[in-house]
Amino acid sequence: MRLHLILLLALCGTGTTAAALSYSLRGNWSICNGNGSLELPGAVPGCVHSALFQQGLIQDSYYRFNDLNYRWISLDNWTYSKEFKFPFAISKWQKVNLILEGMDTISKILFNEVTIGETDNMFNRYSFDITNVVRDVNSIELRFQSAVLYAAQQSKAHTRYPVPPDCPPLVQKGECHVNFVRKEQCSFSWDWGPSFPTQGIWKDVRIEAYNICHLNYFTFSPIYDKSAQEWNLEIEATFDVVSSKPVGGQVIVAIPKLQTQQMYDIELQPGKRIVELFLNISKNITVETWWPHGHGNQTGYNMTILFELDGGLNIEKSAKVYFRTVELIEEPIKGSPGLSFYFKINGFPIFLKGSNWIPADSFQDRVTSELLRLLLQSVVDANMNTLRVWGGGIYEQDEFYELCDELGIMVWQDFMFACALYPTDQGFLDSVRAEVAYQIKRLKSHPSIIIWSGNNENEEALMMNWYHISFTDRPIYIKDYVTLYVKNIRELVLAGDKSRPFITSSPTNGAETVAEGWVSQNPNSNYFGDVHFYDYISDCWNWKVFPKARFASEYGYQSWPSFSTLEKVSSTEDWSFSSKFSLHRQHHEGGNKQMLYQAGLHFKLPKSTDPLRTFKDTIYLTQVMQAQCVKTETEFYRRSRSEIVDQQGHTMGALYWQLNDIWQAPSWASLADHELLSPTNYHFLSSLKEAVGLCKAQITAIVSQQGDIFVFDLETSAVAPFVWLDVGSIPGRFSDNGFLMTEKTRTILFYPWEPTSKSELEQSFHVTSLTDIY
Repeated sequence: MRLHLILLLALCGTGTTAAALSYSLRGNWSICNGNGSLELPGAVPGCVHSALFQQGLIQDSYYRFNDLNYRWISLDNWTYSKEFKFPFAISKWQKVNLILEGMDTISKILFNEVTIGETDNMFNRYSFDITNVVRDVNSIELRFQSAVLYAAQQSKAHTRYPVPPDCPPLVQKGECHVNFVRKEQCSFSWDWGPSFPTQGIWKDVRIEAYNICHLNYFTFSPIYDKSAQEWNLEIEATFDVVSSKPVGGQVIVAIPKLQTQQMYDIELQPGKRIVELFLNISKNITVETWWPHGHGNQTGYNMTILFELDGGLNIEKSAKVYFRTVELIEEPIKGSPGLSFYFKINGFPIFLKGSNWIPADSFQDRVTSELLRLLLQSVVDANMNTLRVWGGGIYEQDEFYELCDELGIMVWQDFMFACALYPTDQGFLDSVRAEVAYQIKRLKSHPSIIIWSGNNENEEALMMNWYHISFTDRPIYIKDYVTLYVKNIRELVLAGDKSRPFITSSPTNGAETVAEGWVSQNPNSNYFGDVHFYDYISDCWNWKVFPKARFASEYGYQSWPSFSTLEKVSSTEDWSFSSKFSLHRQHHEGGNKQMLYQAGLHFKLPKSTDPLRTFKDTIYLTQVMQAQCVKTETEFYRRSRSEIVDQQGHTMGALYWQLNDIWQAPSWASLADHELLSPTNYHFLSSLKEAVGLCKAQITAIVSQQGDIFVFDLETSAVAPFVWLDVGSIPGRFSDNGFLMTEKTRTILFYPWEPTSKSELEQSFHVTSLTDIY
């Protein structure tokens, strides 16, 4: 058993006092199911599904139909337990807390067989006082309840009126009443993802012991004073003072590279106390600002803050401080009704170009630092500058936002509510308020986050009557909507973060929504705010079908992932477009037909006598179709930036749906094994299904290695539209893919994400072009 121990000591002299003991309970735990018939070891951080897989008790959860086969896991109640020895004498510490940062989701906590608290929110941080129950040798039990059954119980108990939707569409094969539990909403299924309502501990569990006082939270916000033309830093520190008398001392804040140091006198009364500090940066000092990718550097400054307190207690914190301003500009536009909707960073208008981010896996313990860096680096390499963290997933881990800060990726941050109405009973609101307050404190210091959004599509769901609510009942639901997103979430944002704007929903009409009483009659208007747009019937090569909106925050088209991706989670009988497996993996109603319809508008559909060849060619064609559709729509929005046509336009953002995938299935994702890029434009004089003179292209490749990068020198015998390079299951990224090869030779680079060899690449390499299926 490996336990992690951190002892934070004072920095000065013989009169020093230990500030705090932080003792992690990460590592090996014991897991058992509800009736005790199954007991197994499991890791923390981790979840029950991962533990069962690691012990060989289940297959890969993503294999074939295992999302249904393993439904029993989510319907059982599981207990995590552990025994451990406390490393220091208990009597030396005035206060001992148990800190739980990733409880998923409904649980009762027992410490030395004493119930010390409960959890009901995956997105909150919990602290429980165990001072009076902790011993030298301790036991801890985290008794989880099925989130699926809990959600059903909560829904049933809400007897005054229904809160729709009850269940997801049948095609999603999901669980019901997700809106009654504060858990990752898409874990109950979505139209691109499976249903895996996990149980477990997805972040840290630790014990904190301290004397005199303890620093619980430390956060800050840079603020630019326009009138004085100078930067200030608002710092907030939250203390738990366990001393019986006031604790005095000094605080020293220093940012050496800005030649800034300031000292403050403080006195902390017993109890929970907040210290607010205001640091002024001299206007004579040049402050380099943080800029989005493509617009400047991501300059940050190292800051230290030292609390020198009575009793020789010193507490020091360090952080990276970035300076930037963000404004959401909503103002009249000449020649157009309505208002603009665009962002200024450091006073400069920025076109937001990027995508929507969903959780990187159904099981958060599998999301590694390496995976996050690879995905986010791919965003930068594709010349994007923005990701929208979508409201049906999770507030991402700290490292995600740190990488976005470092790489210059702006983040549109939703709160975690999506595609549903929600209850507003006091218990639910209390849980939400704790969640929101915690997330604001945790995330507000990141310059990458440029806006808070209350939810995904819930204003539109309410006002466009997705759930068939009678007109006479609508005021009840509008009242609940305003209570949750305006009187609670917005109130907390305005109180806790002055450095970025807030909107109640996406899509929304922004200022017009506010003027209409926080809900608009048409939240998807082209004249205000942002829009979400999906159309699978109209020809996606015809730019006239797209909305000339102020900001497009969601749009996209489905495709199937590559065959090499599907092959790992399927068997030979699954390899046809109409197989039971293919129908099972399609969670969007009519999605397979829609893809073939769009592809058929401009391409000849595959008709090989070999069923496997037909399946592979069809998959390839859906990817070509998706790339062309998203490319056409994205270029339309970028072109609309600087024009007003028929009173519409001035589009200042294009975030397509979606960047990444969560399992091997059809989705709107552009990035799974590979990245699909089309950097060069060609004008086709006709649909390619009507093109004359296309010859079958024989494409060969010579592979060489330059350091960690592999070079593919391609040669073709004929013009080859939509050349697709595939290296099977080897993870990595091509410098270009899905391209039109008009020249005889072309060089493409491959960046592997894991160590690989030239021979492995050569054996796995496969190339396809449109001429292979014509």
